Amino acid sequence: MEDRSDRIDVQVTVGDRVAQVRVAGEVDIATVAAFRSALWSAPARPVVQLEMSELRLLSAAGVRALLAAHLRIRARGGELVLVDPTPVVARVLRATGLHRVMTILEPARVVEAARRPVPAGLVGAPRRSVPAGAAHRPPAATTGRLPVAA
Repeated sequence: MEDRSDRIDVQVTVGDRVAQVRVAGEVDIATVAAFRSALWSAPARPVVQLEMSELRLLSAAGVRALLAAHLRIRARGGELVLVDPTPVVARVLRATGLHRVMTILEPARVVEAARRPVPAGLVGAPRRSVPAGAAHRPPAATTGRLPVAA
């Protein structure tokens, strides 16, 4: 599936264990329907990867769609993994707290993760809580590319 406009480009590629959604451009109130449609149309797989390296903007409408997709995929027993968000998008993920809810990978870790089998008990498993005083540190799966608050 492919959805193109002058402000957003969304493509879905389906493999045996992974569905990959690539989004480029801007996700805002005018383009969120195409973004949401692509995430909803991704077939059930253990992992849905959202490739964000060309995403320039993620608005509040995009954050809501992303969270809804995360909950929907998790309810089906899968996991939504965010891949290589741009610095602007990474700031939005940190400001909204989504970096604590969803796994964020950089390209080198995606290759490494793809080579390892996903244990059945891990897919859709609840996240561990962050200890007090550690809230400023990103979770283990978060990349070093995320900006750290000064």
